[in-house]
Amino acid sequence: QVQLLESGGGLVQTGGSLTLSCAASVNIFSFATMAWYRQAPGTQRELVATISRFNNVNYTDSVRGRFTISRDNAKNTMYLYMMSLRPEDTAVYYCSASLVVGGTYWGPGTQVTVSS
Repeated sequence: QVQLLESGGGLVQTGGSLTLSCAASVNIFSFATMAWYRQAPGTQRELVATISRFNNVNYTDSVRGRFTISRDNAKNTMYLYMMSLRPEDTAVYYCSASLVVGGTYWGPGTQVTVSS
């Protein structure tokens, strides 16, 4: 059974940094793609960054240059390093993982709040 669990969220001031982690219950190399999404109140869930099993990465324009996605296959964990945080980055952050063959799984989310 695939389970994902995010951690590392919290309250940070504008300009600060945080690192989110997404721990998987299975070998993450079995995932074709892993991703971070976020959802602010009253908005749709937004794709933030993706990373393939071969470490190809992509970012949405608003975070490019400030956020870094990475994965550690040995620890079955994906990360999102966020710096120069802005109030508009405030959201619940979710990790997602899609199997090479099979479904897509989600974690329960972790809250990130950036104070102005």
